[in-house]
Amino acid sequence: GVHAEHRQAAIAFIVVAAIQLIAGAVALTRTGKLVILLGTAVSTVSIGGWVLAKSSGIAFIDGLETVEPVQLADGLAAALAIASLLLMLIASMVSETTSPRWSLRVPMSTVAIGVLSLTVYGMTAAGTHVHEESSTVAADSPSAPNADLAGAVAPATTVQDTVDTSVVASTTTSTTVTETTAHSHEPATVAPVPYDPNLPIDLGGVPGVTPEQQAAAENIISVTLLRLPQWADPAVAEAAGFRSIGDGGTGVEHFVNEVNMSDEATFDPDHPESLVYDTTAGGRRLVAAMYMVKRGTPLADVPNVGGALMQWHTHDNLCYNAQGHVAGITDAEGNCPAGLIKPVETPMIHVWIEPNPCGPFAALEGIGGGRIPDGEERLCDTAHGSHG
Repeated sequence: GVHAEHRQAAIAFIVVAAIQLIAGAVALTRTGKLVILLGTAVSTVSIGGWVLAKSSGIAFIDGLETVEPVQLADGLAAALAIASLLLMLIASMVSETTSPRWSLRVPMSTVAIGVLSLTVYGMTAAGTHVHEESSTVAADSPSAPNADLAGAVAPATTVQDTVDTSVVASTTTSTTVTETTAHSHEPATVAPVPYDPNLPIDLGGVPGVTPEQQAAAENIISVTLLRLPQWADPAVAEAAGFRSIGDGGTGVEHFVNEVNMSDEATFDPDHPESLVYDTTAGGRRLVAAMYMVKRGTPLADVPNVGGALMQWHTHDNLCYNAQGHVAGITDAEGNCPAGLIKPVETPMIHVWIEPNPCGPFAALEGIGGGRIPDGEERLCDTAHGSHG
């Protein structure tokens, strides 16, 4: 579950576990040198893979490129594998009919109970892994979700930490989000960590954010990271109906899709309302999705998905020409110049697929920042912002 957002890594772990279980089953029902050789090979490869992952990472498996520190669960698994390997090596050097004088003759039931106890303990510890803060919030945070909590992401997507799952239907869309939490015990204070798309997603440490809101926000990021890169090539996006609003000269260029803006889905990276490309280097590099709710939705009625982690905004000061390009701004009375069109006000929110100084849901700065709900301060989530 702790690597569920990394498909190749999860498959690799499942395959290794299956091979180890098969080798164990063979060892329980067969004896002889071939059985010992099989077990030795399985344990050696398993230990070697663990050492490689902990020393330099495994570049060809998604999710294992980054070197992670040895933790209780994987350290315990490696220790059991090493013990198994040593015992098999010893067994290969003695006769099948005699036992060495130093044999401890420990009853098999005692060994089984001991290994089972260690395994259960390790599995429990695995629930925290690198994500140990991902389902906890400040100690003074509310313990119940906001009544408006609505997690809406694309169906059939991969999310992280699938230990305990529940599906929360969106109050404003036709899609659902799979909320996941690694723990069910009382929240604890955690230290926030910067958002890095290449590392496990952890938005913990923000006071007032419930575990449900945190999980929903993390899942939106997870599915966006997984599916949004299909639009990395602007030509592919244009072929699917996206068009530029002509704002590339600002350093970012927005592509919008009228069909997606008219559907009922929100937070769907397969059908995003808008794509954001960075143009500072001369080309177009996909950096974010800009999801929108239904046209005309008042800013006060947007779904409270991620609590204090997420902030919606609108653009009520931009004017467009007949080609759909930004061509001016409104005057003091909020009107567009003659010949330009002021679109229907529609709340939107960014989800960045690369680090941002103001966190994964940051709005743009300056005039591109839009208008936020009355009475709120502009969100800059420095706790999860990049500091490089």
